[in-house]
Amino acid sequence: MELHELDGAVAVFNEVRPRLMGIAYRMLGSHTEAEDLVQEVWLRWQAADRGTVQSPVAYLSTAVTRLAINASQSARARRETYIGPWLPEPVDTSADPFLGAERGEALSFAVLLVLERLSPTERAAYILREAFDYPYDELATMLQSTEPAVRQLVSRARKRIRAERRTEVSGSQQKKLLSAFVEAARSGDLAVLEQLLAKDAISYSDGGGAARASKFPVVGRERVAKYHRAFHSRFWAGVTVEFGRANGRAVAMLERDGVVFAVCTVIASDDGIDEVLWMMNPAKITAVA
Repeated sequence: MELHELDGAVAVFNEVRPRLMGIAYRMLGSHTEAEDLVQEVWLRWQAADRGTVQSPVAYLSTAVTRLAINASQSARARRETYIGPWLPEPVDTSADPFLGAERGEALSFAVLLVLERLSPTERAAYILREAFDYPYDELATMLQSTEPAVRQLVSRARKRIRAERRTEVSGSQQKKLLSAFVEAARSGDLAVLEQLLAKDAISYSDGGGAARASKFPVVGRERVAKYHRAFHSRFWAGVTVEFGRANGRAVAMLERDGVVFAVCTVIASDDGIDEVLWMMNPAKITAVA
């Protein structure tokens, strides 16, 4: 490949890269795996007969989507043997141009968790339509399907997401609830914890076997409150808390000895805090830490 050809290929790819990263992350819920996938697309782009490509955006988007569908199938198999609950890898969407450059849809933890329960093709159809506004005829080509079939995929995914998640509170209210929760958990204030939590609240801890964390979700207002009170004195010793943003929402980053060892956030509705998410697997918090 001549130098000017390579320069042209690099320029085109870099222009589309934010979109590719956005698709891959939403499909896999992992910043690390998304980067690997985008690198694979770059290798394919280098080897492609680019002179015959009418739309580089369509070509590259299709490539990353199809790779992501395959990768999500194998990722699902790996997660069946994952130690404890699996949570999406948090990303700093305010600072990361690869994710913040497109619409914010399908980036919140609440939506990503529901997307995990869809088939890879349903997930791809929803993401491409809702987050990137691809027309249905392009979707059909990208997913090697028909327009009516992809319309049905998107419709089914929308219904599933509406059915499985409550309407979230505003970003400012979510931050207030997270701050109050962290303060109550730190002090072990059972009454305040119970007041903040929804009746059917669930607490998930993702340690992946690499950090001490509950291997099972804790379910119900009283159990979740008592669970956080039970370990508050030893868990919070020597911990400093800094609030930041990940996936478009407030998160609390917990540091001990200058190292971030946990990222905590909450998903909340008018009923209170519905879900508490503890991300403690060291390999998964580097993007925000």
